[in-house]
Amino acid sequence: MAMPDFQALMLPMLQFSADGAEHTTKEVRSVLAQQMGLTPEECEELLPSGQQPRFSNRVAWAKTHLERAGLLQKIRRGVFAITDAGKRALDNPPDRIDIRWLFQFPGFADFRRRTPADDDDGDNAPMSQTPEEALEQAYQQIREDLAAEVLEQVKMVSPRFFERLVLDVMLKMGYGSYREATLGPGGADAGIDGVIQEDRLGLDFIYIQAKRWENPVGRPEIQKFVGALHGKHARKGVFITTSTFTTEATEFAATIDSKVVLVDGLRLAQLMIDFNVGVSPTHAFEIKRIDSDYFTEE
Repeated sequence: MAMPDFQALMLPMLQFSADGAEHTTKEVRSVLAQQMGLTPEECEELLPSGQQPRFSNRVAWAKTHLERAGLLQKIRRGVFAITDAGKRALDNPPDRIDIRWLFQFPGFADFRRRTPADDDDGDNAPMSQTPEEALEQAYQQIREDLAAEVLEQVKMVSPRFFERLVLDVMLKMGYGSYREATLGPGGADAGIDGVIQEDRLGLDFIYIQAKRWENPVGRPEIQKFVGALHGKHARKGVFITTSTFTTEATEFAATIDSKVVLVDGLRLAQLMIDFNVGVSPTHAFEIKRIDSDYFTEE
């Protein structure tokens, strides 16, 4: 079953609370997951940030919206109960509690006036998402657009500049240092464009092949690279291209004894973004939560 958005959780949450007893967020999360037919794996699916399970985030925001409307009340940390207003709402309940329905409650209307206006049309509308999800979706879109722009820029540089760029990415990722990294002679690299000495004693090396291509890289090119590695008695190689790899090339790299990592253009652009190669930060946003320990009185 597809995971419900946070609005779809509000009516079941209020109905679960109808007994008037105090309930914990953990308790209602378990009950709602069972009602919605979610598997343990679906409940543990993380937001793109990796900081919180998506379902837990949606349950928390459903509870927050009901509290803002005065239908639930917070008793103490992680504990809530239904209010008289919540009980009256269940005397003649709607088919679904959503943001539009909650606007009839003054407290909720005040709460929403402090946030940007939304449009609830379609599954991808902001109102179907929690604030964290909307922020992460916007961030992902910005990142994808930037990756495409970075890749286009990389495709326009000279082959020699591209080789240096590839070394920069590897070094920024923590492989060796600039003193232990070298480029092969331009135009006569025998299948090797760069070498990184992983440790100061030279006990291990990473050999790099960099291809600024438009067409997909096929198996023959990977075979040539592997042959060059064997000629160096090398065990590790990274083949990086601005294009893509054919299925045959990918399958071949996965079956050989040498460890050869294939990095296509999109992944290269993403690595450049992650490690600030050719890009620079412009804005930073911190998402903060209440420090409950601070507000605990002795």
